[in-house]
Amino acid sequence: MNASTLPSYPRHWQRYTAGQRLLRFALYLLFIAAIVQSARTIDVIPEFLYDAPQQMGDLLNRMWPIDWGSFRGTVSSALLETLHMATLGTMLAIVLAVPVGLLAATNLTRNRGLNLLARFILVSSRSINSLVWALLFIAIFGPGAVAGTMAIAFRSIGFVGKLLGEAIEEAQPGPIEALTATGASTASIIQYGYWPQIRPAFWSIVLLRWDINVRESAVLGLVGAGGIGMALNSAMDLFQWDRVALILVLIFAVVILAEIIITRSRRSLL
Repeated sequence: MNASTLPSYPRHWQRYTAGQRLLRFALYLLFIAAIVQSARTIDVIPEFLYDAPQQMGDLLNRMWPIDWGSFRGTVSSALLETLHMATLGTMLAIVLAVPVGLLAATNLTRNRGLNLLARFILVSSRSINSLVWALLFIAIFGPGAVAGTMAIAFRSIGFVGKLLGEAIEEAQPGPIEALTATGASTASIIQYGYWPQIRPAFWSIVLLRWDINVRESAVLGLVGAGGIGMALNSAMDLFQWDRVALILVLIFAVVILAEIIITRSRRSLL
């Protein structure tokens, strides 16, 4: 073979082309410009940064020793209320999210209008933060656990419905086609065709959302939506830092306990 007919290859291998290198440089430059602009617009007081370690040490000294004696009474009641809010909010969210998730699944609901409506509901639920939901329901129901429970439920609809709809769309079509060929009703197709396939995903979604709601319910009280957050806010307003330390420890313990419960429940249910 003549050497002139051999294909020519570049002598030096380059990972990126010139256009890709230019694009990466532009992205890096944009990232740096965003950091610089953010640092210029954020009002940072240097004096507060200098004595921040000293203030943190003083705050920790005020928190110690922890006021374990104040657990009985309002703190324990607020902790139980937090767990009740998370559990009831999750259950209500499941009841509301399952129909929306069924409508959002394109392989189950063939109506394009219903699909778009369901997806609009799911996006609306996820786009509004739980604290904003809490403020809205406080205006309706007043401060307390009812507003917090409703906020948790409406915030969870988008999470549960979206993942449930995606699980339905990923179901194998074989059992569905077999049931359809026998003339089974839609309810029978859902019960015997889809449910056995999506059951592990469904319980994973429910357990994960309950775990998230336990953490969120501890924060909703800061805006007056019940739970242990209200006790935390009250203790901070009264400068009862030893009680604040107790509440923070309890929140941490509840989160760890919820994680253990979720892990063991997944092993038993899945």
